[in-house]
Amino acid sequence: MPAFVRQELELQMNLSKSFAVCAAAMASALGHEAALAESKLQPSLVVDLRAASYSQDPEEYSLPGFQLGGEGGLSDEGLSLGHTEFSMSGIFADKVEGKFTAVIHHHMNEVEADMEELWLQTVGLGNGLTFKGGRFFSDIGYLNNKHPHMWDFADEPLVYRGMLGGQYNDDGLQASWIAPTETYWRIGVEAFKGAQYPFTSIGNHNLDTYTVFTKIGGDIDESQSWQLGLSYIEGDSLLRQSGHDHDHGDEHEDEHGDEDHAGEEHEPAFSGDSEIVALDFVYKWAPGGNPRNRSFVFQMEYFQQRENGRVDMLHEGAIEESTAYKGRQRGAYLQGVYKFHPNWKAGLRYDRLFSDNSGDADILEEAGLASDHDPYRASAMVAWLPNEYTTLRLQYNYDKSSPVTDHQWMLQFVYGFGPHGAHQF
Repeated sequence: MPAFVRQELELQMNLSKSFAVCAAAMASALGHEAALAESKLQPSLVVDLRAASYSQDPEEYSLPGFQLGGEGGLSDEGLSLGHTEFSMSGIFADKVEGKFTAVIHHHMNEVEADMEELWLQTVGLGNGLTFKGGRFFSDIGYLNNKHPHMWDFADEPLVYRGMLGGQYNDDGLQASWIAPTETYWRIGVEAFKGAQYPFTSIGNHNLDTYTVFTKIGGDIDESQSWQLGLSYIEGDSLLRQSGHDHDHGDEHEDEHGDEDHAGEEHEPAFSGDSEIVALDFVYKWAPGGNPRNRSFVFQMEYFQQRENGRVDMLHEGAIEESTAYKGRQRGAYLQGVYKFHPNWKAGLRYDRLFSDNSGDADILEEAGLASDHDPYRASAMVAWLPNEYTTLRLQYNYDKSSPVTDHQWMLQFVYGFGPHGAHQF
């Protein structure tokens, strides 16, 4: 695979209690405690601290034409704990690689903890074959399977926010194959439970959410390389909610002009099938293939989503009104990041979303799925990297997710210690 994989070390802190819990979890997954001693598990920690300021109320944030779910909203205003992750990884019996990742972060002014990853993957099977099982990030798109501390911007692209609720990880299986060709070519399939946004297979233990993906790439010369990806995901949802309350009661009137359920909260829920096709492209340049002093990375992704089913308006868990629904949504982002000094880099990003949803106009309007505004955003960032452990990033977003302009400022501090595997292309 083309170069530009780099090592990132991560900060070690006093987390002995957490280490013991994580170690026990990995040992349990492997079947017996003795596996710990044989596996040479390596702990690591990435601390993400941030401060954010918005000119609009972040609790009122929305993406017109899109259901905003999962963790697709804005990060908390003021000082907050970002995507701080503790992980353990190792090789077992020279044939299986394993990883456990726990995450602590602020979400809607509350501190939340999640088990983000717990997977096992074969190593060195031969013939280019690899199998993975457990909880892991899907290979849909380019950015989805990368941890947020690896991103070049402090937040996710709008297309990830509007269609995947941030990032998609789930419990499932993956099989992939690297073709024996001069040009790098990887093909893979995945099967998930579909229990995470944008799917909601509640109580279903079957693997009924599927993805297929392929990546192809290579070197242009010793200083330039590229990768092109195409992926597809399909799954079902039952009463998938946005996770954000909407109070339309004061505005909703019946045919006689009287207020209907005044002051009550209504939550839109989607039931039906969803499919997303994603195209991604990355170009990298660095003199002599060494990005330590100077480099430039161009990155783009295009997503197209189709949903068919119904939208229900819920009140206290009961369906009050429904409409047949066809969602047609698409979006893309472009970004370029230039490392002009060993300790400095800067970047620009542009996002755009479009929707063409059909159904009962009143219900879609109340659900936020009908809009004559196409969200877009322009971002600029500059990052100081004094060493391989540290990133200090300042970012500004000119955000037109809604018709009202939101001026967003973010200051992010990432510090790490501990071994961290080479990053993918």
